[in-house]
Amino acid sequence: MPLGPARVAPSGSLSDVLIGRRAELALLRAVIGSPPSLALIEGEAGIGKSRLVGELFATPGLAGIRRLVGQCEQLQEPLPLSPLLDAFRLAGDELARSRPPNPVVGVLAPLLPELAEHLPPPLPALPDQRAERHRVFRAAVALLDHLGPLVLVLEDVHWADGGTHDFLAFLAAHQPKNVSVILTVRTEVGLLPIREAFARAPSGPARTVSLTPLSLPEVEELAQSILRAELPRTFAAPLYEKTGGIPFVVEEVLRTLLEQLPASEIPGRPDVLAELAVPTVLRDVVRQRLSSLDDPAQEIIGAAAVIGMTPDDHVLAEVTGSGAAGIAKALAQAQAVGLLHEEDGRCRFRHALARQIVYESVPVSGRRLLHLRTAQALESGAAPRPVARLAHHYRQAGRTAEFVGHAEAAADTAFSHGNDATAARFLLQALELGELSREVRVRLAVKLGRAAVDGLAHTEAVPILERLLATEPLPTHLRGELRFALGRLLRQQGETRAGHLQIESAIEDLADRPALLGRALAVLSAPETVVDRHVSEHAARCDQAEEAARRSGDRDVGIAVRIARASLLLEQGDPGSWRLIDELLRDDGLRAAPREHARACLNWAQGALHIGRLERAEALLAEGRQVVDQAEYLRLAEIVELVTAAVDHAAGRWEGLADRARRLEGTGAKVGAASLDRRLLQATLLTATGPAEEATARLGDVIAIAERVGSVWPLIPALMTLSRLLLTLDDAAGAASYATAALAHVRSKGNWVWGAETVLCLVDALDALGEAGEAAELVEELNLGIAGADAPIAQAALLSARAVLARSRDSLEADRLLDAALATLRAAGLRYEEALAAERLGRWRCERSAADGGPLLEGALRLYGGMGADRDIARICRVMRQNGVPIPYPWRGGRPSHGQTLSSREREVALLAAEGRTNQEIATELFLSRRTVESHISSALRKLGLLSRKELSTLLGSDP
Repeated sequence: MPLGPARVAPSGSLSDVLIGRRAELALLRAVIGSPPSLALIEGEAGIGKSRLVGELFATPGLAGIRRLVGQCEQLQEPLPLSPLLDAFRLAGDELARSRPPNPVVGVLAPLLPELAEHLPPPLPALPDQRAERHRVFRAAVALLDHLGPLVLVLEDVHWADGGTHDFLAFLAAHQPKNVSVILTVRTEVGLLPIREAFARAPSGPARTVSLTPLSLPEVEELAQSILRAELPRTFAAPLYEKTGGIPFVVEEVLRTLLEQLPASEIPGRPDVLAELAVPTVLRDVVRQRLSSLDDPAQEIIGAAAVIGMTPDDHVLAEVTGSGAAGIAKALAQAQAVGLLHEEDGRCRFRHALARQIVYESVPVSGRRLLHLRTAQALESGAAPRPVARLAHHYRQAGRTAEFVGHAEAAADTAFSHGNDATAARFLLQALELGELSREVRVRLAVKLGRAAVDGLAHTEAVPILERLLATEPLPTHLRGELRFALGRLLRQQGETRAGHLQIESAIEDLADRPALLGRALAVLSAPETVVDRHVSEHAARCDQAEEAARRSGDRDVGIAVRIARASLLLEQGDPGSWRLIDELLRDDGLRAAPREHARACLNWAQGALHIGRLERAEALLAEGRQVVDQAEYLRLAEIVELVTAAVDHAAGRWEGLADRARRLEGTGAKVGAASLDRRLLQATLLTATGPAEEATARLGDVIAIAERVGSVWPLIPALMTLSRLLLTLDDAAGAASYATAALAHVRSKGNWVWGAETVLCLVDALDALGEAGEAAELVEELNLGIAGADAPIAQAALLSARAVLARSRDSLEADRLLDAALATLRAAGLRYEEALAAERLGRWRCERSAADGGPLLEGALRLYGGMGADRDIARICRVMRQNGVPIPYPWRGGRPSHGQTLSSREREVALLAAEGRTNQEIATELFLSRRTVESHISSALRKLGLLSRKELSTLLGSDP
């Protein structure tokens, strides 16, 4: 085939042309051509991510663009922003020539001593570590802005530490207008925590460049560009099969063959590929490269693989005992055969896979000795000591005491930088060892308890703390601290009762530690957590927490207790809660603690939703989201999205909400305690939009789990929602049963604000059973329970319940009460509850005259229609037909294209549902997705005016 002129290939590559990837390269050009912009290049190891970046900057017109490149290492020290700082070190010449940067950049001077002379003077350290961390982030962004226009490239972000991930999230939210960011990441390492922040960047969602293996024609083209010869399909096909289309593996295979045969002969020798087994092809390639080196060079390269991806020459010399000349010769040989390549003036393994294979080629006993020598060489080097790498090498060397010491030091360093996840990881590794002394094990476990709550190492940490508490005679104060930590971990896993009991058991042990005692009591004062604890008990705990906070003199503990007090009052609808919340939101102490600030706002937003104060919930959510973004607190991102979905549900903004709820439920949640709230949200949506049977099953799951773990919220609303659903299905007895069960928990908790809608459900059920008179005492009990409460949902429910009772004796009074309930809900902006109240009032007025009730029914229908509440639409249309109220377009007959007649596919699905088939069975039989089946059933029920798929069996027996 005709071949163009060769050009210089990227370092370490055999091919001087980029095969395929034209669309991906064009997308990257567009990204960096329109800053501020973000791009993620993702793909498996060896797929060509770094090659694509290199090709981007080799493009004519882009070769001169300023770029900073940082490399994330697999063994990154727990120091803030190490890869970014490495990138900044490349900008020394530019900083020397430019005007002085923003003074805040001086914060980076101690972290970049090589550039300190070109940076503003260092700033005094802030006492709050999190505030200091936030200032470092601001400084890094300011320096990027100063150096712009530029492209920041961070390679192998899957290996980045938590602090770097958090900075990238911060950068996405505060990206300078002349900076583009490109990250490379492996797809096989799981979900990156920065994806959420990159999806919500103000400059627009990050563009994802997904690299997949080359196709057979592309593998053929790549081989031809390397061999400079035509490639018959008899060779290309087995080459593709052996390499899986991974460009790196293709090149390594051909590199091996080029050492055995002239390039012109290789295409005619497909037999040489047969000797390379598919699962071990890359291993064979690298081992052949390694075996071509002389013995001293093999030993030195083996040691280099133990040291890391980019071995330091001085460490390598100390570990191997070789002189500088021997090291240089070995590295040159390895570079010549493609095991290493030069990057930024240093020899580096060409690929992580290559380093891993060389590492595994060293005998186990030899590896242990090399790890020990590496650790000793690193320990004797200049300060600061790389404690993470030391811990790794001592661990691999089997030196337990040294490993534990450095792992603890690494955890302390990570913890001091606010990187709790990294701290928890080191502590867990140390605690895995069985030969620790009791003193060391207790000390590490206490630190783990502190780190694991925010470090999200819940699953691993819980059994360690449980075992320690069960087997070790601990000092009282340490036992209390561990019990408190274990209780918090259990609560975050969703084990509400178990966590509450653990924290209760810690109280006595914490008597002499008032700061921790105050925090533990503040947690116990939260009413929305555990069943069988009356609000008076929560209030007593809050009083005790205030006393402990005063004894401690700790301002942060005082703020935590005030947050708890505000939450306790808010959940009861106490109007005084808003004064306390507003005071706290203006408090500099809360603003100086962004994690507490964010948590408080989100908790209060949820509390505001519980009582029906939607406008306050939206404001608190907005502030909470802003704090989470500014404080780079990614671990609250899923809570932000959950509360956002709940606010949208309350406001009637349901478009796309079902998909969002489904995604929320499908995410492997980091905070298990949020799982029940996600499940309740999806189940509640289904009661209005989906098949009743599925909604019933999902609500039953929520109830069963909540009862098992002892979580009062969402147990009460789940029981109430199921009761309300059964009322729409004319199962008054079942509705009464679930409402009664919910009221038992309301009385046990003593918070009638939470029970008002349940009372209304029970009154409705008793009314349907002809027993409404028995509900008068219950309604009066509710009236007394919510007297003076600032709780629109509860007040409207009370008015509606009174209206039901008044209806038989004074229809005008009932009308007035229900009209007041409707006005309350409308003013609160609670659109679904408003629609339910309007439907009820419309039905009642239609008993006098369709002219009186029709406008209300039509208004309710439009509200349901705007939310896509298909089940409610079907019900209210049936009511309107029964009362002679005209049904407006487009609800007159379902979809305009089919009128009241089912489409052929809808009828096919409905018939199978009528036979008792499940949605999954229907989906399998008709080759549809389950979601499509759900949509067809909902549409069929709406068109036919049915409330449940059970009714399909009677109505689908007729001719179409």
